[in-house]
Amino acid sequence: MATDDVTAQVRGWFAGRLPGDWFTGVPEIIIDREEIAVIGTLPDPPQDVPEAERAALIDGLVRRFREETRERRIEIAREAEHKFRQKVSWGVVCGGETVMFTTLSVPVMTRLRQAERQVLDTLVAAGVARSRSDALAWCVRLVGRHTDTWLADLREALQHVDRVRAAGPDINS
Repeated sequence: MATDDVTAQVRGWFAGRLPGDWFTGVPEIIIDREEIAVIGTLPDPPQDVPEAERAALIDGLVRRFREETRERRIEIAREAEHKFRQKVSWGVVCGGETVMFTTLSVPVMTRLRQAERQVLDTLVAAGVARSRSDALAWCVRLVGRHTDTWLADLREALQHVDRVRAAGPDINS
């Protein structure tokens, strides 16, 4: 099954399974090799809320949603994990802020040359990160934040390659 087909199947399943009153629209579903992230948008706080109260109000709205939906989210996640053989994580967007409730932390093995290790060691020595692992995660987040458009274009190109492969001849026959 092509990647686009799997993504469509997962999105359709969640669209049919999630209660309609949880989010203001269709939740964003992000899928990788290990995890399915479901990120829904909550209603924004009223515009007339003073800026000093806004962060606390958003925090309260997110916490209330998390507590009130916990049992149903666990039930839905268990079903999805059984069906799709991937862990499910949850998050919400409220007032322009994204808050993830649960996410996987997956170990990744890499080989680095000395100059690359020195970058990580500098971040550790400066107190930016506690370990090389934390420093590498920090670097990945920094690159991701500054290259969203480039990464989106690359992902789109990869999806195109998957579609072309799926349309091509089956070499295993």
